[in-house]
Amino acid sequence: MFNFLNVFKEIVIDVGNAYPSWKNIYNIVGNVITILLAYKTIYWIIGVFFTRKFKPAKNNHKYAILIAARNEKNVIGNLLDSIKKQDYPQELLTVFVVADNCTDNTAEIARKRGAICYERFDDEHKTKGFALQYLLEKIEEDYGRMSFEGYFIFDADNLLKKDYISRMNDAFDAGEKIITSYRNTKNFDENWIASTYALHWIRSIRSNHRARSILRLATNIQGTGFLFANEIVKNGWKYTSLTEDRALTADAVAQGYKISYQDAAEFYDEQPTNLKVALRQRTRWSKGHLMAFVETGPYLLMNVFTGKLFLKTKWQEKEKRKKKKSFKDIIKAIIESIRHRFASLDTLLQLTPFSVFNIVRWLIVCVIMYGCYCYNIGINNSNLFSGGTYLAKLLRNLFEIKISFDPGINALFVGMISSIWLRIFYRIGMYIQNMWMAIYLFIIERKRIKKISLRKKILYTLTWPTFDIIGRYTTYAALFMKVTWKPIPHDSKVTIDDINRENK
Repeated sequence: MFNFLNVFKEIVIDVGNAYPSWKNIYNIVGNVITILLAYKTIYWIIGVFFTRKFKPAKNNHKYAILIAARNEKNVIGNLLDSIKKQDYPQELLTVFVVADNCTDNTAEIARKRGAICYERFDDEHKTKGFALQYLLEKIEEDYGRMSFEGYFIFDADNLLKKDYISRMNDAFDAGEKIITSYRNTKNFDENWIASTYALHWIRSIRSNHRARSILRLATNIQGTGFLFANEIVKNGWKYTSLTEDRALTADAVAQGYKISYQDAAEFYDEQPTNLKVALRQRTRWSKGHLMAFVETGPYLLMNVFTGKLFLKTKWQEKEKRKKKKSFKDIIKAIIESIRHRFASLDTLLQLTPFSVFNIVRWLIVCVIMYGCYCYNIGINNSNLFSGGTYLAKLLRNLFEIKISFDPGINALFVGMISSIWLRIFYRIGMYIQNMWMAIYLFIIERKRIKKISLRKKILYTLTWPTFDIIGRYTTYAALFMKVTWKPIPHDSKVTIDDINRENK
């Protein structure tokens, strides 16, 4: 026992002595991450003022609409009705529904509304991705996947504005291969949980979609409300993970595709209102995010350095066929290479789980090593309200609470506990500061957000930061959990006519 304590003491002393050097490395890593993500400030600025606009299409294209539905009898009829009310030629639209492991009459409702419905029963392969894979296999058998120029994907709870497909057709006719759209919420004011999702989707539009589309980069697909060219599924649908949208995004960018955004095309989505359901969904998202990073991250990283060197795309084949390249062709090739490399880096940084890396380095350096450092030198007037948040600065001006401990075992544990406290205190400060985002979104998107009372806006501003907090901790949990796909219940009776009446 005596020997063990001596060994333990020596280890603590050695670790404590190494702390100053490791703290410098910790700070350097933090600065590198900050620099890597600094370009997103430009995205924010662009997102405030600009979005890409598309000229009216010269041609109307033939589309298939894909809907994966599991026990969606309450909502699928309303979606199909909103598709029927589109101002786009109905003869160019074919609606396909896969009633996936349904125990209700979803298939019957879909067929009565004019959709072509396939029923799938597979209790082993449960994800939405497997349902879409099955649906596209059936389309290949009965119609041929290439008989449609493009494919829309919607969830059964969606509703489309009357001109949705026409506006998406504008972007498709302009040559875009993958296009996402404006995601609004039909139950925004149902409760605070739904509002956090609703604000998140709008934040994504302002912070990501608008800027990336302007810069001809690749924004991210978000589950529903998007269109892609038939060449994407020429060989079938292969995205069957927990989050097929993240897998599609990462793979498309790795292959050199742009993913554009059409701000003029607006659809409505139903958000969860139950905390248990929301936590389950967010954990699945987190797990899928981690899986997409592991599966596609190395490919994206390679593209950052090699560009399109290893990609076999139509663009490359066309370039190879050219016997002699003009100066203009060379400049175009250089610009495209830069665009693709940066889009790959941008997507890689979006997939990278920085919260995981940060918590690991914090636990090692700021908790364990700092505690050992305190064991060696003690704690001298450490401020319990230190930090750079506005909350920390305010409390330091109001109160002066400092702690001191002589070197030894007490200082070790107090040092660790104080680090944990300061981390929590920092997160509380950031929670308060992040409330400005909800205020910004309520103001800048006031014409498109559902009319909500001032009381609810204040409530939703206060609760909004919980969205990111939940995302952070479900990511930690997803590292150690086995996550399975489970459907999200949809019960909203809201129709597109109800929304149109409210917006008048």
